[in-house]
Amino acid sequence: MKNRLLLLTAFTLTCFQFISCTKEDSLSATDNSSVVASASIDAVNELDVQTGTQVSFDKLTAKKTGKSLTSSCATVTMDPVATTFPKTFYVDFGTGCLTNGITRKGKLKITFSNYITETGSTMTVERIDYSVNGNKVEGKIVYKNTTTSVPQWTRTVTDGIFTNIKGDVYLNSGSYTIKQTFGFETLTLTDNTYEMIEGTHTVTKQNGTKITLTVLEPLAKKYSCDYVSKGKLKVESTLLNGTIDYGSGDCDNQGTYTQNGIEFPITM
Repeated sequence: MKNRLLLLTAFTLTCFQFISCTKEDSLSATDNSSVVASASIDAVNELDVQTGTQVSFDKLTAKKTGKSLTSSCATVTMDPVATTFPKTFYVDFGTGCLTNGITRKGKLKITFSNYITETGSTMTVERIDYSVNGNKVEGKIVYKNTTTSVPQWTRTVTDGIFTNIKGDVYLNSGSYTIKQTFGFETLTLTDNTYEMIEGTHTVTKQNGTKITLTVLEPLAKKYSCDYVSKGKLKVESTLLNGTIDYGSGDCDNQGTYTQNGIEFPITM
């Protein structure tokens, strides 16, 4: 069985922009900005969980994942310096830290109740004056180890607030279940595959427009790929009733949103 410390690479959903077709159809007058926001919110949530996982590897176990998520422009400190759990770290991105084309500012407060390889342990991520690519992000993520036999976690977001660069505000909350499905028997990370097997989150625009996204088919992500490569989310609201499809397994940054038989491309 693979060393359990190697099973904690976070599942990363990285969809940053929704690009619709220019066709004239029944959706042309529909406000799909909540779909855009939901994709960005999910991407940031997974990015922050991944950062917490990196901190866990680097600061608590002296293990390395081979990827630098914080880069040299972010600083990581423990406050207070503790020999027992819980342990709290601050990841400070300062006034601007650019990594892999993503600029983050402010701080993440990350608290571990125990080693996150332990069943029942939690990793809590909180944002302090924090923004990603100019979008202000608030709220708390609790990442809990619920492993019984196969490695599994829940990711729960509460009090989420996403303010985009135009000033539009989106409240968000929800919970997903994430399971490792491949790569148990080796000591490398490159063959690992993770699936978001169930869950729902909601995004509510400041004008009251609400969108609900539910896992329809498990979303699969390979460690060796930067993007979700397979699976579907069901999208529901007063005007929107469609499906986000991440493809059939190809390691690319393309997906589609489909409603009433009309496909709109998504670029991640």
